[in-house]
Amino acid sequence: MSDTALYRKYRPQTFDQVRGQDELVKALTGAITQDNIGHAYLFSGGRGIGKTTLARIFAREIGTHDRDLIEVDAASNRGIDDIRELREAVHTMPFESPRKVYVIDEVHMLTKEAFNALLKTLEEPPSHVVFILATTEPHKLPDTIISRCQTFSLARPATAILRDMVQDVAQREGRTIDTPAAELVALLADGAFRDAHGILQKILGSIETKAITAEHVQSVTGTPKSSLLIQFLDSIATGSIDAALSCTHELSTAQGNIRTTLTLLTRIVRGVLIARTAPTFAERIQSEYAPEEWTAILRHAEASRARINSTLLMRLLDAQLRTGTTYLPELPLELTVIDHLHD
Repeated sequence: MSDTALYRKYRPQTFDQVRGQDELVKALTGAITQDNIGHAYLFSGGRGIGKTTLARIFAREIGTHDRDLIEVDAASNRGIDDIRELREAVHTMPFESPRKVYVIDEVHMLTKEAFNALLKTLEEPPSHVVFILATTEPHKLPDTIISRCQTFSLARPATAILRDMVQDVAQREGRTIDTPAAELVALLADGAFRDAHGILQKILGSIETKAITAEHVQSVTGTPKSSLLIQFLDSIATGSIDAALSCTHELSTAQGNIRTTLTLLTRIVRGVLIARTAPTFAERIQSEYAPEEWTAILRHAEASRARINSTLLMRLLDAQLRTGTTYLPELPLELTVIDHLHD
Protein backbone atom coordinates (compact mmCIF):
# COMPACT_ATOMS: atom_id res chain seq x y z
CA MET A 1 0.00 0.00 0.00
CA SER A 2 1.32 3.44 -0.93
CA ASP A 3 2.05 6.14 1.62
CA THR A 4 -0.57 8.42 0.05
CA ALA A 5 -3.59 8.96 2.29
CA LEU A 6 -6.50 6.93 0.96
CA TYR A 7 -8.89 9.88 1.13
CA ARG A 8 -6.60 11.78 -1.23
CA LYS A 9 -5.86 8.82 -3.46
CA TYR A 10 -9.53 7.97 -3.97
CA ARG A 11 -11.06 11.44 -3.78
CA PRO A 12 -13.71 11.77 -6.53
CA GLN A 13 -12.48 13.63 -9.59
CA THR A 14 -15.76 13.82 -11.50
CA PHE A 15 -19.43 14.14 -10.63
CA ASP A 16 -19.96 10.51 -11.69
CA GLN A 17 -17.66 9.38 -8.88
CA VAL A 18 -19.50 11.31 -6.15
CA ARG A 19 -21.50 9.04 -3.82
CA GLY A 20 -24.70 9.89 -2.01
CA GLN A 21 -25.24 13.43 -3.32
CA ASP A 22 -27.45 12.70 -6.32
CA GLU A 23 -29.77 15.70 -5.99
CA LEU A 24 -26.92 18.17 -5.51
CA VAL A 25 -24.96 16.73 -8.44
CA LYS A 26 -28.08 16.90 -10.60
CA ALA A 27 -28.59 20.57 -9.72
CA LEU A 28 -24.96 21.52 -10.41
CA THR A 29 -24.70 19.59 -13.67
CA GLY A 30 -28.00 21.11 -14.78
CA ALA A 31 -26.66 24.60 -14.15
CA ILE A 32 -23.53 23.80 -16.16
CA THR A 33 -25.51 22.31 -19.04
CA GLN A 34 -27.74 25.39 -19.20
CA ASP A 35 -24.74 27.72 -18.75
CA ASN A 36 -26.52 29.20 -15.75
CA ILE A 37 -23.58 29.57 -13.37
CA GLY A 38 -24.19 31.61 -10.22
CA HIS A 39 -21.65 33.97 -8.74
CA ALA A 40 -21.77 32.48 -5.23
CA TYR A 41 -22.56 29.06 -3.76
CA LEU A 42 -22.76 27.82 -0.19
CA PHE A 43 -22.05 24.15 0.54
CA SER A 44 -22.88 23.04 4.08
CA GLY A 45 -22.61 19.66 5.77
CA GLY A 46 -20.67 17.59 8.26
CA ARG A 47 -16.91 17.27 8.31
CA GLY A 48 -15.30 14.93 5.82
CA ILE A 49 -18.47 14.71 3.78
CA GLY A 50 -17.06 16.09 0.52
CA LYS A 51 -17.77 19.83 0.44
CA THR A 52 -14.40 20.96 -0.92
CA THR A 53 -14.22 17.92 -3.20
CA LEU A 54 -17.50 18.95 -4.81
CA ALA A 55 -16.27 22.53 -5.05
CA ARG A 56 -13.15 21.41 -6.93
CA ILE A 57 -15.14 19.20 -9.29
CA PHE A 58 -17.58 22.03 -10.00
CA ALA A 59 -14.69 24.41 -10.69
CA ARG A 60 -13.13 21.96 -13.15
CA GLU A 61 -16.47 21.31 -14.87
CA ILE A 62 -16.95 25.03 -15.57
CA GLY A 63 -13.51 25.17 -17.15
CA THR A 64 -11.38 26.50 -14.31
CA HIS A 65 -7.76 25.31 -14.35
CA ASP A 66 -5.76 24.72 -11.20
CA ARG A 67 -3.94 28.07 -11.47
CA ASP A 68 -7.29 29.86 -11.32
CA LEU A 69 -8.73 27.82 -8.45
CA ILE A 70 -7.91 29.57 -5.19
CA GLU A 71 -8.64 27.84 -1.89
CA VAL A 72 -8.79 29.88 1.29
CA ASP A 73 -8.85 28.35 4.77
CA ALA A 74 -10.99 30.77 6.76
CA ALA A 75 -9.89 29.14 10.01
CA SER A 76 -6.39 30.52 9.42
CA ASN A 77 -7.25 33.57 7.29
CA ARG A 78 -10.26 34.94 9.12
CA GLY A 79 -9.54 38.64 9.58
CA ILE A 80 -10.60 41.70 7.66
CA ASP A 81 -7.11 42.19 6.19
CA ASP A 82 -7.27 38.72 4.65
CA ILE A 83 -10.61 39.47 3.03
CA ARG A 84 -9.39 42.88 1.83
CA GLU A 85 -6.53 41.13 0.03
CA LEU A 86 -9.06 38.77 -1.51
CA ARG A 87 -11.25 41.69 -2.61
CA GLU A 88 -8.32 43.21 -4.43
CA ALA A 89 -7.25 39.90 -6.00
CA VAL A 90 -10.66 39.07 -7.47
CA HIS A 91 -10.35 41.91 -9.97
CA THR A 92 -7.31 40.26 -11.55
CA MET A 93 -8.29 38.34 -14.67
CA PRO A 94 -7.84 34.55 -14.76
CA PHE A 95 -4.55 33.14 -16.04
CA GLU A 96 -5.95 30.58 -18.47
CA SER A 97 -9.62 30.00 -17.60
CA PRO A 98 -12.92 31.71 -18.34
CA ARG A 99 -13.57 32.01 -14.59
CA LYS A 100 -11.62 32.24 -11.36
CA VAL A 101 -13.10 30.19 -8.53
CA TYR A 102 -12.52 31.05 -4.88
CA VAL A 103 -13.28 28.24 -2.42
CA ILE A 104 -13.50 29.58 1.13
CA ASP A 105 -13.48 26.63 3.54
CA GLU A 106 -14.72 26.88 7.13
CA VAL A 107 -16.24 30.22 6.17
CA HIS A 108 -18.11 30.43 9.48
CA MET A 109 -14.76 31.21 11.14
CA LEU A 110 -14.53 34.67 9.61
CA THR A 111 -14.78 37.64 11.95
CA LYS A 112 -17.75 40.00 11.84
CA GLU A 113 -15.63 42.65 10.12
CA ALA A 114 -14.39 40.10 7.58
CA PHE A 115 -17.96 39.04 6.80
CA ASN A 116 -18.90 42.66 6.19
CA ALA A 117 -15.98 43.05 3.80
CA LEU A 118 -16.85 39.80 2.01
CA LEU A 119 -20.47 40.87 1.68
CA LYS A 120 -19.53 43.85 -0.49
CA THR A 121 -17.68 41.54 -2.88
CA LEU A 122 -20.55 39.03 -2.98
CA GLU A 123 -23.00 41.81 -3.81
CA GLU A 124 -21.04 43.06 -6.84
CA PRO A 125 -18.52 40.41 -7.89
CA PRO A 126 -16.56 40.65 -11.15
CA SER A 127 -18.21 38.64 -13.90
CA HIS A 128 -15.26 36.25 -14.13
CA VAL A 129 -15.38 35.21 -10.44
CA VAL A 130 -17.31 32.42 -8.71
CA PHE A 131 -17.29 32.02 -4.94
CA ILE A 132 -17.92 28.68 -3.25
CA LEU A 133 -18.28 28.94 0.53
CA ALA A 134 -18.03 25.73 2.57
CA THR A 135 -19.03 25.29 6.20
CA THR A 136 -19.92 22.73 8.82
CA GLU A 137 -21.89 25.35 10.76
CA PRO A 138 -24.16 27.36 8.45
CA HIS A 139 -26.10 28.75 11.42
CA LYS A 140 -23.06 30.87 12.27
CA LEU A 141 -23.18 32.71 8.96
CA PRO A 142 -24.90 36.11 8.74
CA ASP A 143 -28.21 36.01 6.87
CA THR A 144 -26.87 38.68 4.54
CA ILE A 145 -24.12 36.30 3.37
CA ILE A 146 -26.47 33.34 2.96
CA SER A 147 -28.96 35.41 0.95
CA ARG A 148 -26.28 36.20 -1.64
CA CYS A 149 -25.53 32.51 -2.28
CA GLN A 150 -27.17 29.56 -3.88
CA THR A 151 -27.27 27.22 -0.89
CA PHE A 152 -26.84 23.46 -0.93
CA SER A 153 -26.87 21.16 2.08
CA LEU A 154 -24.87 17.99 1.52
CA ALA A 155 -26.65 14.84 2.62
CA ARG A 156 -25.05 12.72 5.31
CA PRO A 157 -24.06 9.50 3.52
CA ALA A 158 -25.99 6.42 4.56
CA THR A 159 -24.07 3.64 6.27
CA ALA A 160 -24.60 1.46 3.19
CA ILE A 161 -22.90 4.05 0.96
CA LEU A 162 -19.89 4.25 3.26
CA ARG A 163 -19.79 0.45 3.56
CA ASP A 164 -19.77 -0.01 -0.22
CA MET A 165 -17.07 2.63 -0.57
CA VAL A 166 -14.90 0.88 2.04
CA GLN A 167 -15.23 -2.45 0.24
CA ASP A 168 -14.47 -0.84 -3.12
CA VAL A 169 -11.33 0.93 -1.85
CA ALA A 170 -10.09 -2.20 -0.09
CA GLN A 171 -10.48 -4.17 -3.32
CA ARG A 172 -8.59 -1.51 -5.27
CA GLU A 173 -5.82 -1.82 -2.68
CA GLY A 174 -5.59 -5.56 -3.37
CA ARG A 175 -7.46 -6.64 -0.22
CA THR A 176 -10.96 -7.80 0.69
CA ILE A 177 -13.08 -6.70 3.63
CA ASP A 178 -16.22 -8.65 4.39
CA THR A 179 -19.58 -6.94 4.79
CA PRO A 180 -19.76 -7.00 8.63
CA ALA A 181 -16.24 -5.52 8.81
CA ALA A 182 -17.03 -2.83 6.25
CA GLU A 183 -20.29 -2.10 8.08
CA LEU A 184 -18.35 -1.57 11.31
CA VAL A 185 -15.90 0.80 9.60
CA ALA A 186 -18.86 2.74 8.19
CA LEU A 187 -20.46 3.03 11.64
CA LEU A 188 -17.19 4.21 13.18
CA ALA A 189 -16.81 6.83 10.42
CA ASP A 190 -20.04 8.45 11.64
CA GLY A 191 -21.08 9.86 8.27
CA ALA A 192 -17.66 11.08 7.12
CA PHE A 193 -16.01 9.73 3.97
CA ARG A 194 -12.63 11.05 5.13
CA ASP A 195 -12.90 9.21 8.46
CA ALA A 196 -13.92 5.99 6.70
CA HIS A 197 -10.81 6.23 4.51
CA GLY A 198 -8.66 6.97 7.57
CA ILE A 199 -9.98 4.02 9.58
CA LEU A 200 -9.58 1.68 6.60
CA GLN A 201 -5.99 2.86 6.05
CA LYS A 202 -5.17 2.15 9.69
CA ILE A 203 -6.63 -1.34 9.38
CA LEU A 204 -4.87 -2.16 6.11
CA GLY A 205 -1.60 -0.94 7.57
CA SER A 206 -2.00 -3.05 10.73
CA ILE A 207 -3.34 -6.33 9.35
CA GLU A 208 -1.17 -8.45 7.04
CA THR A 209 -3.83 -10.87 5.84
CA LYS A 210 -5.53 -10.25 2.50
CA ALA A 211 -9.03 -10.83 3.91
CA ILE A 212 -10.22 -8.40 6.60
CA THR A 213 -12.93 -9.51 9.03
CA ALA A 214 -14.94 -7.75 11.74
CA GLU A 215 -12.58 -9.21 14.34
CA HIS A 216 -9.68 -7.47 12.63
CA VAL A 217 -11.54 -4.17 12.70
CA GLN A 218 -12.40 -4.63 16.37
CA SER A 219 -8.82 -5.41 17.32
CA VAL A 220 -7.35 -2.41 15.46
CA THR A 221 -9.98 0.15 16.46
CA GLY A 222 -10.58 -1.06 20.02
CA THR A 223 -14.33 -1.40 19.56
CA PRO A 224 -16.13 -4.01 21.69
CA LYS A 225 -15.97 -7.57 20.43
CA SER A 226 -19.15 -9.21 19.18
CA SER A 227 -19.03 -11.65 22.08
CA LEU A 228 -19.30 -8.77 24.57
CA LEU A 229 -22.27 -7.24 22.73
CA ILE A 230 -24.00 -10.63 22.76
CA GLN A 231 -23.20 -11.03 26.45
CA PHE A 232 -24.97 -7.71 27.10
CA LEU A 233 -28.06 -8.94 25.22
CA ASP A 234 -28.06 -12.20 27.17
CA SER A 235 -27.81 -10.41 30.52
CA ILE A 236 -30.73 -8.12 29.62
CA ALA A 237 -32.80 -11.07 28.42
CA THR A 238 -32.27 -12.97 31.68
CA GLY A 239 -33.11 -9.88 33.73
CA SER A 240 -29.91 -9.95 35.75
CA ILE A 241 -29.00 -6.38 36.74
CA ASP A 242 -25.71 -7.52 38.29
CA ALA A 243 -24.65 -9.30 35.09
CA ALA A 244 -25.85 -6.45 32.88
CA LEU A 245 -24.03 -3.79 34.89
CA SER A 246 -20.89 -5.91 34.95
CA CYS A 247 -21.10 -6.20 31.19
CA THR A 248 -21.73 -2.46 30.93
CA HIS A 249 -18.53 -1.85 32.85
CA GLU A 250 -16.57 -4.05 30.44
CA LEU A 251 -18.12 -2.25 27.47
CA SER A 252 -17.29 1.16 28.92
CA THR A 253 -13.65 0.25 29.55
CA ALA A 254 -13.04 -0.89 25.96
CA GLN A 255 -10.64 1.25 23.96
CA GLY A 256 -13.46 2.69 21.84
CA ASN A 257 -15.63 5.48 23.20
CA ILE A 258 -18.97 4.83 24.87
CA ARG A 259 -20.91 6.56 22.09
CA THR A 260 -19.60 3.99 19.62
CA THR A 261 -20.53 1.21 22.05
CA LEU A 262 -24.08 2.54 22.26
CA THR A 263 -24.27 2.69 18.48
CA LEU A 264 -23.27 -0.97 18.25
CA LEU A 265 -25.75 -1.98 20.96
CA THR A 266 -28.51 -0.02 19.24
CA ARG A 267 -27.65 -1.72 15.96
CA ILE A 268 -27.82 -5.24 17.38
CA VAL A 269 -31.10 -4.59 19.26
CA ARG A 270 -32.53 -3.18 16.03
CA GLY A 271 -31.56 -6.46 14.37
CA VAL A 272 -33.52 -8.42 16.98
CA LEU A 273 -36.65 -6.33 16.48
CA ILE A 274 -36.51 -6.60 12.70
CA ALA A 275 -35.88 -10.36 12.79
CA ARG A 276 -38.83 -10.76 15.16
CA THR A 277 -41.34 -8.60 13.29
CA ALA A 278 -40.22 -8.63 9.65
CA PRO A 279 -38.37 -11.88 8.86
CA THR A 280 -38.40 -11.29 5.11
CA PHE A 281 -36.78 -7.89 5.47
CA ALA A 282 -34.38 -9.37 8.02
CA GLU A 283 -32.88 -11.53 5.28
CA ARG A 284 -31.80 -8.33 3.51
CA ILE A 285 -29.81 -7.06 6.48
CA GLN A 286 -28.32 -10.37 7.64
CA SER A 287 -25.06 -9.78 5.74
CA GLU A 288 -24.42 -6.62 7.79
CA TYR A 289 -23.84 -8.69 10.94
CA ALA A 290 -21.09 -11.11 11.88
CA PRO A 291 -22.32 -14.75 11.89
CA GLU A 292 -22.17 -15.02 15.69
CA GLU A 293 -24.14 -11.77 16.01
CA TRP A 294 -26.85 -12.99 13.65
CA THR A 295 -27.17 -16.28 15.52
CA ALA A 296 -27.71 -14.35 18.76
CA ILE A 297 -30.16 -12.00 17.04
CA LEU A 298 -32.31 -14.89 15.84
CA ARG A 299 -32.16 -16.54 19.25
CA HIS A 300 -33.45 -13.44 20.99
CA ALA A 301 -35.97 -12.72 18.25
CA GLU A 302 -37.62 -16.07 18.89
CA ALA A 303 -37.78 -15.67 22.68
CA SER A 304 -41.42 -15.47 23.78
CA ARG A 305 -40.86 -13.25 26.82
CA ALA A 306 -37.86 -11.32 25.63
CA ARG A 307 -36.85 -8.12 27.36
CA ILE A 308 -35.12 -7.21 24.11
CA ASN A 309 -37.88 -4.96 22.81
CA SER A 310 -38.67 -1.53 21.40
CA THR A 311 -38.58 0.01 24.88
CA LEU A 312 -34.96 -1.07 25.26
CA LEU A 313 -34.13 0.35 21.84
CA MET A 314 -35.71 3.71 22.71
CA ARG A 315 -33.80 3.81 26.00
CA LEU A 316 -30.53 3.09 24.22
CA LEU A 317 -31.26 5.89 21.75
CA ASP A 318 -31.94 8.23 24.67
CA ALA A 319 -28.68 7.15 26.30
CA GLN A 320 -26.85 8.09 23.09
CA LEU A 321 -28.28 11.60 23.30
CA ARG A 322 -27.17 11.92 26.93
CA THR A 323 -23.65 10.62 26.32
CA GLY A 324 -21.08 13.30 27.04
CA THR A 325 -23.35 15.20 29.42
CA THR A 326 -22.46 13.33 32.61
CA TYR A 327 -19.31 13.06 34.72
CA LEU A 328 -19.23 9.31 34.06
CA PRO A 329 -19.42 8.45 30.33
CA GLU A 330 -21.05 5.09 31.07
CA LEU A 331 -23.75 6.51 33.36
CA PRO A 332 -26.47 6.86 30.67
CA LEU A 333 -26.00 3.19 29.74
CA GLU A 334 -26.07 2.13 33.39
CA LEU A 335 -29.34 4.03 33.89
CA THR A 336 -30.76 2.35 30.82
CA VAL A 337 -29.97 -1.06 32.31
CA ILE A 338 -31.40 -0.23 35.74
CA ASP A 339 -34.59 1.40 34.42
CA HIS A 340 -35.24 -1.35 31.90
CA LEU A 341 -34.75 -4.27 34.26
CA HIS A 342 -36.70 -2.65 37.10
CA ASP A 343 -39.87 -2.30 35.01
